[in-house]
Amino acid sequence: MDLKERTVKVNYVYRGKIVNLRCDEAALPDGRPCKREMVEHPGGASVLCVYEGKVALVRQFRYAYQEELLEIPAGKLEKGEDPMLAAKRELEEETGLIAGELKPLFTLYPTPGYTNEKIYIYEALGVTSGKQHLDEGEFLNVVFLPVEEVARMIERGEIRDAKTIVAVQSYLLKQTKQ
Repeated sequence: MDLKERTVKVNYVYRGKIVNLRCDEAALPDGRPCKREMVEHPGGASVLCVYEGKVALVRQFRYAYQEELLEIPAGKLEKGEDPMLAAKRELEEETGLIAGELKPLFTLYPTPGYTNEKIYIYEALGVTSGKQHLDEGEFLNVVFLPVEEVARMIERGEIRDAKTIVAVQSYLLKQTKQ
């Protein structure tokens, strides 16, 4: 069975700095009309960095949840930007760490029901220490925690960020296979 839905008309409701909101007219696979609400997002890049046995995390207030979250370093892609270069940039800007190499881990679709956002997740290798230089209006604290502690925090529900959970769980799975 063909599952593809066809876009009939694209209707922008809002165009913003980070996201655009659409309410499109579409057709289901059987031809019946439907509406599809869609958040366009340029995507993001993130980095799992285990440096001297500890995971580099950033503690940031996230307005949408009204709480501080612990996350791996990440940032929004600029139009046409290579995700790997963005990940390398974000790691250095947010933590002051410089990756000698980035290894692609995953492309994560965080909420496929209503957004086209993709988050590219990399692992930093050959890490050296540099200097943090946050973007204008960016406020965060860098936290270095042992991998085992981060795993326990995930198990206890203290780390809830999807990209962070996926990256750390992947890292731990690889460690058990070695």
